[in-house]
Amino acid sequence: MTGRPAGGRILVVGSMNADLGVRTGRLPLPGETVVGSALEVGPGGKSSNQAAAAARLGATVTLVGAVGDDPYARLLLDAATTAGVDVAGVVAVPGTTTGTALVVVDDAGENTIVVSPGANDRLRPEDLPGHLFAGASVVCLALETPTATVVRAAGAGAAAGATVVLNLSPYRPVPAELLRATTVLVVNEHELACLPGAPSDTSDGEAVRRFLATLGIPGAVVTLGARGALVATTDGVVHLDAPRVEAVDTTGSGDAFTGALATGLAEGLSLADAARLGNAAGARAATRPGAQSSYPTRREVEELLLPA
Repeated sequence: MTGRPAGGRILVVGSMNADLGVRTGRLPLPGETVVGSALEVGPGGKSSNQAAAAARLGATVTLVGAVGDDPYARLLLDAATTAGVDVAGVVAVPGTTTGTALVVVDDAGENTIVVSPGANDRLRPEDLPGHLFAGASVVCLALETPTATVVRAAGAGAAAGATVVLNLSPYRPVPAELLRATTVLVVNEHELACLPGAPSDTSDGEAVRRFLATLGIPGAVVTLGARGALVATTDGVVHLDAPRVEAVDTTGSGDAFTGALATGLAEGLSLADAARLGNAAGARAATRPGAQSSYPTRREVEELLLPA
């Protein structure tokens, strides 16, 4: 896959957050106080992360989101631009704070995250003019902005003939029209279990595929952490092993997966091959601290790619 062209344009619509991170020996129990490291501030937000991950892999990426009028706004815009993302469509909302995420990471690389949406809650359907979708190969969405905005983006993407990738995270019930406009659904095991009627055992891939087919979505990927990913299409189910790595920090690894998946789809890869790219990107990101600061280059991803 070395030297593969950038492929079609990816349009990412969604959240932008400043990540306020602290490392600690272990995650605190309810009601417990633990001592952490010095505070680290970096760029984050599911959609901003996915855009940066895709751009780092060589994709042509446009990001549409919302920021406030505080110093975090410049941090996020500069980071996205440095990654190679077009941020001309990002909306500045006066009198509003930029979204923030409070991230705690333990020595095992596991994390807990609390998000304060800020300006993300002010991204409106009317902030998405139709010309943004013209020529987009993939439209990538998550659920950290208002549902009406996500529905508008999905519908406009589908109408423009784009592949609509919906990362159902953080999980909340969504209208049927959003699922009908979705081409590829991306969920982890917890998000899958939240869907009404979903099978509780992801080891039965065929049962998962049959359930996802009832949603009317052509393809789906269930991420399984260190166990890889389950890819379900009308042709069947494929389980993809994840590369074995020493995890340092899993913050943003799922977003690296989705950004790489979108990159592969924009390049014309099959869903399974795009998910292989996602597996490698997510695994490589987990070997370094932070979210966007951990995202790999194309060469680093290809070094981890497992044989098909």
